[in-house]
Amino acid sequence: MIKDFILPDIGEGIVECELVEWLIAEGDRIEEDQPVADVMTDKALVQIPAPHAGRVTKLYYQQGDSAKVHSPLFAVDMDEETDGAVAAPQAATPAATIPATTPSVNAPSVAAPVAAPLADPLATATAATVDFILPDIGEGIIECEVVEWLVAEGDRLEEDQPVVDVMTDKALVQIPAPRAGVVTKLYFAQGEVAKVHGPLFALLPDDAVAAAPAAQASAAAEVSQSAAPAPSSSIAQPLASSSGKALASPAVRRIAREFELDISQVPGSGKNGRVFKEDILRFQQQGGQQQAGQTAAIDAVIATPAVVASAAPAAIRVEKIRGIKAAMARQMTLSASTIPHFTYGDEVDVTALLALRAQLKIKAEKQGIRLTLMPFIMKALALAVQEFPILNSQVNADCTEIHYQPHCNIGMAVDSKMGLMVPNIKKVETLNILQIAQEVSRLAEAARSGRVSPADLQGGTISISNIGALGGTYASPVVNPPEVAIVALGKTQTLPRFNAQGEVVARSLMNISWSGDHRIIDGGTIARFSLLWQSYLEDPSAMLLDLS
Repeated sequence: MIKDFILPDIGEGIVECELVEWLIAEGDRIEEDQPVADVMTDKALVQIPAPHAGRVTKLYYQQGDSAKVHSPLFAVDMDEETDGAVAAPQAATPAATIPATTPSVNAPSVAAPVAAPLADPLATATAATVDFILPDIGEGIIECEVVEWLVAEGDRLEEDQPVVDVMTDKALVQIPAPRAGVVTKLYFAQGEVAKVHGPLFALLPDDAVAAAPAAQASAAAEVSQSAAPAPSSSIAQPLASSSGKALASPAVRRIAREFELDISQVPGSGKNGRVFKEDILRFQQQGGQQQAGQTAAIDAVIATPAVVASAAPAAIRVEKIRGIKAAMARQMTLSASTIPHFTYGDEVDVTALLALRAQLKIKAEKQGIRLTLMPFIMKALALAVQEFPILNSQVNADCTEIHYQPHCNIGMAVDSKMGLMVPNIKKVETLNILQIAQEVSRLAEAARSGRVSPADLQGGTISISNIGALGGTYASPVVNPPEVAIVALGKTQTLPRFNAQGEVVARSLMNISWSGDHRIIDGGTIARFSLLWQSYLEDPSAMLLDLS
């Protein structure tokens, strides 16, 4: 029975894909789940497996053609599977009789009698394998980048063991194993984009089929032994190094096409011969003439900077903007294009505040809490907002309504290894100094490691950027929409100032720079608000009168 294989959905919104490479040919015998073709969408390179065993009768597309989703990709004669089953009991027939009864064009099917007894264990293992579906990992997140696999195919997992680090446009998230078992397939390579609600990896659970791992191992060993004398068999072709199949990401394939290079001729330096961008550039710099056996000589040439410099100009390094950096780019573009900014600056005398912190620091350390100036600055800000709620508000898209927020959720910009992150502390007006200090430490540590939860990144109402921690003095911060104000704190400096008696004294001064949304905040409002906030910082005891 000849049956068409219909190209399934291979990604949200994808209606067609490019046929990059066929891994089979018409007339080949294929097994269930055997890789059949590499297709490239506008997001990733996808490998299509065979849904059934049989013999390929027709390929509907040629390399480079565009294949339509929900349309036939190739045709397979499923009767071949039945023929193989019938032939299995005849394995005892002398080998001399096989050529007389089997046409030479079907030589690859000679391996069928050896593989037939293994079909049942393999089918059991395949049936027991389950896909891990990438769950919702944050509000509005539909995809994420695979940063690093913490396991490999064939590894054994324990329940809740970390499997992979993925990066969304908000945070780095670690995905744990849902149950114990053996990893049978990783669907994405490092750097590729995985879809939420799509399969991330395949797992053979311990409690599904107890004998499945052993059956798979023995089956793979016997099949490889039977295939060894007959390298021309269609089953062995996808695994053969001489098949011309190049392992590479879509971005690398695109670079090869731009240089008009045959990627199958480029020696890959990665695992299993995977081709990286550096391999393409190296191959192109050498004129595209080196062969796989010349890799060592090329590496020696590359190691000599003078030779490379004289042979060709240095290549431009291209890096995609993804994850948190991409989110920041979108957010700042939105802010600069829709919010008319204005900046207000002043200096704050924090001499008394530093003295108070020094007194309380020892008590805080006894409780295991690191006390900085930030908790005092945030508490003073939450108190000042109660007098000027416009600073803690948000506007709708067309700026026809002002939404006054019920709580002061103060964000703090953190320069993390993943990019700029702004987690926020919720309901600061209800917290005491030590509670705020604990939250500051927790969020700073989480942000620097890139592991802030989405909840900590949402719901901010006003933000603080501490450029003083990096040695900065002044800044013009950009408002983080939908917020309407942000302040940048400069470094604390000891500078000479005149006291009430006209004497020159040393004071600890910190410069501040406010940016506001000029659609709803005017200069007078932000100046009066800032002066009230500064008064709390310059005379910390005044905060006691306003604490609830």
